[in-house]
Amino acid sequence: MSEDINCFIPAAGLGQRMRPITDMLPKPLLPVLGKPVLAYVLEKVTMLPVRQIGINLHYKKEAVRDWIEESSFRNKVLFFPEDPILGTGGALKNAESLLNGGETFLVYNSDIMSDIDLTCLLERHDASGNIVTLAVHDCSRFNTVALDCEGFVKGVIGKMHKPDSSIERMAAFTGIAVYNREFLKFLPEGRSGIVDAWIKAVSSGHSIGTLDVTGSYWADVGTPPAYASAVFDALKSDGETLYFHSEAEGCADALLDGYISVEKGCGIRQGVSLRNCIVLPGSIPENGYHENSIIGPDFEVSFVESGSRDAAGDEGTLIGIGGSDRKYFRVKRDGVTAVLMECAAGDEDYPRLLEYTRFFRKFSLPVPAMISDDAEKMTALFEDLGDMSLYGWLKCKREEGQVDRLYRRALDMLIKLHGTITVHVAECPLLAGRVFDYDHLRWETAYFTMRFLEGVRGVPLENRRSLDDEFDRLALKAALFSRTIVHRDFQSQNIMVQQNENLRLIDYQGARMAPPAYDVVSLLWDPYHRLDDAIRTRLMNYYVEGMSAEHAPGFDAGQFIETLLTCRLQRHMQALGAYGFLSVIKGKKFFLKHVPEALRMLKEEAAMAVEEYPALHALVMKL
Repeated sequence: MSEDINCFIPAAGLGQRMRPITDMLPKPLLPVLGKPVLAYVLEKVTMLPVRQIGINLHYKKEAVRDWIEESSFRNKVLFFPEDPILGTGGALKNAESLLNGGETFLVYNSDIMSDIDLTCLLERHDASGNIVTLAVHDCSRFNTVALDCEGFVKGVIGKMHKPDSSIERMAAFTGIAVYNREFLKFLPEGRSGIVDAWIKAVSSGHSIGTLDVTGSYWADVGTPPAYASAVFDALKSDGETLYFHSEAEGCADALLDGYISVEKGCGIRQGVSLRNCIVLPGSIPENGYHENSIIGPDFEVSFVESGSRDAAGDEGTLIGIGGSDRKYFRVKRDGVTAVLMECAAGDEDYPRLLEYTRFFRKFSLPVPAMISDDAEKMTALFEDLGDMSLYGWLKCKREEGQVDRLYRRALDMLIKLHGTITVHVAECPLLAGRVFDYDHLRWETAYFTMRFLEGVRGVPLENRRSLDDEFDRLALKAALFSRTIVHRDFQSQNIMVQQNENLRLIDYQGARMAPPAYDVVSLLWDPYHRLDDAIRTRLMNYYVEGMSAEHAPGFDAGQFIETLLTCRLQRHMQALGAYGFLSVIKGKKFFLKHVPEALRMLKEEAAMAVEEYPALHALVMKL
């Protein structure tokens, strides 16, 4: 980009397709996880070298103006009021005093959320000689812009008066474009539409080019389903299923499932059940069941469940926010929902998952029931356990007694797994022969080195030989501990919470024969949720007493306590390696938010083990 630019954000629209929601709030101020759409737009455009930002005002102009003036953007923004409203073209003409201040200017609609690369768009425009460059994508519902083989605009559906043989394809305008100031001469005074000005510019011999951004994230919050989709997408991109504003009340009183966003000033009363719902600021949902709804102070607007091609169809809704490559779909079978799992060809976990499910259910471990399986298609249909994990459940403020109760129920599952079920492991040959041995333990620490130290932090290993020696000793020590069946990833995101606080266990295909402390550490020292030390101590005692009462084979309380530190070191290095792999290799950046807690615990453990592992301690303390 040759110079700083000015930007214009149209924000005057009536939002008629969003009523009655926009009777309450103007579209630019619709909240997405506690922040208005306009805030996301302003944050994005101010990442560019922007001098000033123009925003037009008409519908609910006082609300928009007040929000801007209380925000950190107030010194960048100039207001351009309209009375009457001037349309998409007239808005730019009305702001001509600002937009004439540079060679080019950016226009970004106030109801668009996207990750489109604006720098790339500006650079494309600067190098093109176009009078306008539009960001376009292939979106069948909105494909109205006609392009030739080189991506130049030839017309727009509804504005083309005769066939044009040069038209190669259709595309959708994203609401984001770069204009030369010369374009302003094609806009008349008063009300006008931007498309008419495009046509005039092309007819006058100017070129309007495009940048195809197909594949970038884009959401237009112009309808209730689109708005709901944008909110739920924001939850998914953050690796969450629940957003509950700090100034809302009653999170712990409701039954919550699916994707939930509860905004500022809301009150959720006992007797309310929400599934895939957005509760707008200051709203109090009525008692009863609410599904696929946007709830306001005096209205409720339904929408088709986000992500579903057909809410009642067989193709189902893609679900799940974890790190797995397997795909899970919520489908309907005979009027009841179930979860369809799809595995890639050659996925070695597929047969294990099926065999482990049958084995665990035989001994009453609460894993989902398997309805059917198809080995040829690598699919299986399971009971639907809902969407509320222990991790999500803990997002609501809970009383200490509630937390203690649910963790004890989770430990009851471990006691059964480590005790009674381990006694019968020979009945499951795939599991009995799957040992967490030196090679696998050593793989975990190499994973930490490669995926976290090098992949995330870019840390050069100055004392590699000493570190490898300590990792060898750590793995050899852990490999000598007595073994039970372990889940191997027994953390809060893999424990589902159903009605009446019943717990169910998922993602157990990685189960192995390993030290039981590995599972206990995974739950009680979980980076996803920090437990109070007093609660952790009580829960540890509960597990030890339960294993002793269970007469678990080979369990010795004293020896178990001695294995904890080794397993904590091993587990947290594995977790950090996984966060590195999932964020850098798989692009799931939301896992990085769990790094600080995992690293805090690893530093605590390294300090406790400094005499045995000095090189590891020195390395970790520098991170």
